[in-house]
Amino acid sequence: MKLVVIEAPAKRDTLKKYLGAGFEVFATKGHIRDLPVKAFGIDMRNNFEPKYEIMPEKKSLIAELKKKAQNADEVLIATDPDREGEAISWHIAYVLGFDPNKKCRIEFNEISQKAVQKAISQPRIIDQKLVDAQQARRVLDRIVGYKLSPIICKRIHPKISAGRVQSVALKLVVDREKEIENFKPEEYWNIGAELVKDKQKFKAPLINKKGKKYIPKNKEEADAVVNELNQGRFIVDSIKRANTKSHAPAPFTTSTMQQDALNKLDMTLKRNNRSAQQLYEGVNIAGEGKIALITYIRTDSTRVSSDAQNACLAFVRENYGDKYVPAKPNIYATKANAQDAHEAIRPINMKMTPEMVKESLSSDNYKLYKLIYERFLASQMAEAEYFSVTANIKNGDYSFKATGKTLNFPGYTAVYKEYTDDEKQEISKLPPLEEKEVVSCEKINSEQKFTKPPARYTEGSLVKAMEEKGIGRPATYAATITVLSSREYTQKEGKYLVPTDLGRKVIDYLDEHFSSVINVKFTAHMENRLDDIATKGEEWKNVVESFWEGFSGLLKKVGGDTSVIKEEIQETDIVCPKCGNKMVIRSGRYGKFLGCSNFPKCKNIMPMPEEDNKKKAAGICPECGKEVFARKSKTGKLFYSCSGYPDCKFMSWYPPTGEKCPKCNGYLVVRGKKIVCSENGCDYVKEISQSQEN
Repeated sequence: MKLVVIEAPAKRDTLKKYLGAGFEVFATKGHIRDLPVKAFGIDMRNNFEPKYEIMPEKKSLIAELKKKAQNADEVLIATDPDREGEAISWHIAYVLGFDPNKKCRIEFNEISQKAVQKAISQPRIIDQKLVDAQQARRVLDRIVGYKLSPIICKRIHPKISAGRVQSVALKLVVDREKEIENFKPEEYWNIGAELVKDKQKFKAPLINKKGKKYIPKNKEEADAVVNELNQGRFIVDSIKRANTKSHAPAPFTTSTMQQDALNKLDMTLKRNNRSAQQLYEGVNIAGEGKIALITYIRTDSTRVSSDAQNACLAFVRENYGDKYVPAKPNIYATKANAQDAHEAIRPINMKMTPEMVKESLSSDNYKLYKLIYERFLASQMAEAEYFSVTANIKNGDYSFKATGKTLNFPGYTAVYKEYTDDEKQEISKLPPLEEKEVVSCEKINSEQKFTKPPARYTEGSLVKAMEEKGIGRPATYAATITVLSSREYTQKEGKYLVPTDLGRKVIDYLDEHFSSVINVKFTAHMENRLDDIATKGEEWKNVVESFWEGFSGLLKKVGGDTSVIKEEIQETDIVCPKCGNKMVIRSGRYGKFLGCSNFPKCKNIMPMPEEDNKKKAAGICPECGKEVFARKSKTGKLFYSCSGYPDCKFMSWYPPTGEKCPKCNGYLVVRGKKIVCSENGCDYVKEISQSQEN
């Protein structure tokens, strides 16, 4: 019997289907050994040696694993095919006492019969360079977290944290908010002509005056332009006709998938991660059993295997015709700083179309699979072809541009259309125009506008910014942004991320004292150093030491700083029963409480009002199963939070039932007389029964 060790239990049934008899699959449920939870765990005097320990909750699991390994003819470790997965393999091998040169590691980019059987036949030794890159990241993050978090807890607010990547992501959000606040709008006027030829109307905006770009700055200028135009004639000065092509977009990386899912499907990072993981690990398909539908979901590469590309081209030829197959297969360049360890995200089997599996998938899983499938299919299709006409139309000193565009051949757009939220000039088919001819003007529009500040970040645009700036890696984007919300450094206004006062205070302090470390450029530089460990074999402890040399100096400078950034005191309408002054909201070690505003003369304290009203639970926590109670926010708004706080930080604006949504696996809440899914975009609704209402 051969033992295959994996991370996620959800993969077990999918893998067994392809391994067949003679194999047993054992899941570790993630990490089994790590730095200690309640201690620093790094020997700074011994060259940053990490002190790994068995995770307490995994002790019985490891005992079972050792027993199975002893009885196995061979042990193969098939953790995820990334640096973290390599490190987990290394820890498993250490616990099992394997020789470092033992060929026990297998990996596959997709859970398919061909990929799994190929991996089984080609075990290799554990890649120590990948392990060391992950060790360096873990140690760096632990150093920053343990050394920096206590400082900001002391200076700003208890029970908050800072992080090497987390704080830089927060800085992007805070800096963008400051940019918006400091933005001074400038007035300008858009002028456009509504023209007519042969009863066909078309629009042409003003683009320049006397050959130079021109935009009126105020109403007086705009009115003067309109008056001049009304006295002149619109004459076609030149016409440019061209056949243009639009190339298909590359298949998805982690970040582009997350952005597209948010923009097109309104799917949050949390929902996206959950669905993508399920599609990769395997889902139950009617008539097929449990199978994986997509390749590995954490990647920054647009590369695809030749087998996958050929299969897709054959599918295009069969279903769309030869004209939709490009003359040469489409190859996409991967960005310079990408790890390029895995293929792009794609369907495993092109014959497994979204419509074939729709009835077997949850709503979110179907939508995401369809998006991934169509993006990959489009990426291997021919270019879209257009016939475009651009007419330059003059009226005195002023020039207008009319643009017409017609689709000659849809190419990849027959399958997939790219998302854009930019304001686009309206384009349509123009009437036949000839140079020097005069066209009629039906109306001249003059519209006041103001320049706009840059938009706030959404989850999707923040992921895009992190990727472009080289902050973090595909596996960390979603987790980093989630931390910002859970720490209450950011909050959502619609789809946009807005920094809280607490988030701004943290960044203001870090900017003042740690700007040389907590900044985009330095963090991107450190990511490149981590890549050098994995690709060039650079000694990981040297990388950590170079960071520590600069960081420790900054820590020493603030060590004697006794300044405290105090939270603004919020006064309440509650009167102190001892002295008659108003009670105010204060924060302490165990959360918020009421204290007398006459402190220190009066030292009376009281629990927050809602703490006295927790007599009846309002629901069941869907994350830990404990009771959920109604509370009030600072603004008096009712919300529901878990009684297990701070261990469980679940919060909802509606009372949760404790059950999961059968469509998307989100948690269900009570709204009025109905039970609905809490996830945006999920339409699950169920009427409340009489017993539930009681």
